[in-house]
Amino acid sequence: MTIKRDRPVWILADLASAFGLLSRLPFPQTTHHRPQACWAWPLVGLVVGALAAGLGWAAMALGLPVGLAAALVLASGAMATGALHEDGLADTADGLFGGWTRERRLEIMKDSHIGSYGTLALLLVTLAAWSALGALLSAGAYAAIVVAAVLSRAPMALIMALLPQARRGGLSHSVGQPPVSVALLAAALALLIAAPLGLVAGAMAVSAAAAGLAVALLARARIGGQTGDILGASQQMAWLAALSGAAALLT
Repeated sequence: MTIKRDRPVWILADLASAFGLLSRLPFPQTTHHRPQACWAWPLVGLVVGALAAGLGWAAMALGLPVGLAAALVLASGAMATGALHEDGLADTADGLFGGWTRERRLEIMKDSHIGSYGTLALLLVTLAAWSALGALLSAGAYAAIVVAAVLSRAPMALIMALLPQARRGGLSHSVGQPPVSVALLAAALALLIAAPLGLVAGAMAVSAAAAGLAVALLARARIGGQTGDILGASQQMAWLAALSGAAALLT
């Protein structure tokens, strides 16, 4: 009886933790982050993606150029998350490709300055996402934009659960490592939300999973595990991969 009575409280606590960690949205949040809350990360993607897709729809309805509408979608996502994942992508690119040893790579990733690898990664990933978003907006595929945001949060949970932490300290270490079962719940929830898109959702999920796996394998080889920056990079690459998969099928 106690478990049933307390369950809504824990769900609300997990939601507050998830939105507090992964967004800057004006929802009830907490700075007491719980690793068990990673099951709710796709729900953060659902809200962030819905806001971005809604802004894209409004821009298209007003007759704005599709390129500008795609830029607004990107800006909406970055503002809703505080550019958390973009920062992780830049730091990951600088660290994994700019250092010769594991220790030096981790040191570079911790540095707040951005280098040439990080700059190029941000430019190329943003340009590719802008292109895919333009194609999806032109096709009226707004739901695919939402689903891409949802699916891109699942690899973060799985990487966080399956890979060891590469260093003590940092955001990922402070949050802690979630149970694998909770990370799998996040993936299942993301797939459930994506399911209405049918085969397109399947292609997007496979694309996102492949991108997340690539980031995880590279991180394991270069620094021996994951950090908060690695998780952010996995989200960005999974987001791009999901968008690209949808664009290939729907446009």
